[in-house]
Amino acid sequence: MRILHLYKTHLPDTYGGVPQFIGQLAQGVARHGHAVDVLFPSRQSLRTSSFDNYTIHPVPLHLELASTSISLSVFKKFAELANFADVIHYHFPWPLMDVVHLTAGASKPSVVTYHSDVVRQRVAFLFYRPLMRRFLDSVDRIVATSPNYRATSQTLQRYESKTCAIPIGLDQSTYPEPSVDTLDKWRARVGNRFFLFIGGLRYYKGLHILLEAVNGTDIPVVIAGGGPVERQLQRQAKRHGLLNVKLLGELPEEDKVALLTLCFAVVFPSHLRSEAFGITLLEGAMYGKPMISAEIGTGTTFINIDRQTGLVVPPSDADALRKAMILLSTHPLMARRMGQNARLRYEKLFKADTMVQRYLDLYEEVLSERGARRKTPQGMGPVTF
Repeated sequence: MRILHLYKTHLPDTYGGVPQFIGQLAQGVARHGHAVDVLFPSRQSLRTSSFDNYTIHPVPLHLELASTSISLSVFKKFAELANFADVIHYHFPWPLMDVVHLTAGASKPSVVTYHSDVVRQRVAFLFYRPLMRRFLDSVDRIVATSPNYRATSQTLQRYESKTCAIPIGLDQSTYPEPSVDTLDKWRARVGNRFFLFIGGLRYYKGLHILLEAVNGTDIPVVIAGGGPVERQLQRQAKRHGLLNVKLLGELPEEDKVALLTLCFAVVFPSHLRSEAFGITLLEGAMYGKPMISAEIGTGTTFINIDRQTGLVVPPSDADALRKAMILLSTHPLMARRMGQNARLRYEKLFKADTMVQRYLDLYEEVLSERGARRKTPQGMGPVTF
């Protein structure tokens, strides 16, 4: 098979959750002997190249508007690559992608991974909804990244008959092994009893709630990542004199893994449905760490099971978050047991090999259904097996 992925960004331009997921899936599918292409707008290199045993096709990014990447070049390149693809794999939401799909008239089997509802742009969504529905109506399958999100998304309820849930998976072997020197460097700087957040610093991550929760305490918190609210968080930490909070900015992958190795627990205070899954939580589980997250009706509570793999608190509740952090800190044996349970849950549900095989089965399924429909004489019903 040849699989074509389309999304608004990708590695190495950005290392957010969706690009990480696409990369993990692309690598896994390629290891099974299939060809994988990833098409995306880019501000950096525009050279088609091999990347982790699959092929990336960056095209010029001309404009960004309301979190939407605009590229006129993507239309021509998509038509070119789709001609050779067996299955086209879209990643929602990205309104330009809907237009590309509908105007290209691509007749290939299509799968959409539904990463998130449109949450913040409520007014714009009223205008976008007709286009979105035409796009989702036209694809063969929709994949939610957790059963929780599938059950709570109003949009997905409209497409229940063709929607399934395939949880995101990670391959730990693709993560760098931190050197002794790197571990020693971070151990000297932050210790090994800290709560860790890694990820983009965005409005829905709830980090302002985390800073409010640890205000007036000596609970150590390390925040690694950059993004639009970074300066706002720095001002909040300075205003309240939060010497127990370290904002580290963007870090290389080896340093992130060192922090995951050293930390006491992972804290993930996202408070809005824009946080559809939570790759950082999954990384915490992979490294056997107890977790704290908020109940927002998404995949975060599919990864983190309250009182089993960690603690789940109400969203936007700084007091509850503070109490959860204190509870873990003062009960290290309980925290260790939760971390062990988190690792077991990762091994059972969230390994990359499991995710890859389920997507390969889905690709084969849509290919088979399309073939069956093409072979059905006009006027007859669909062939069943």
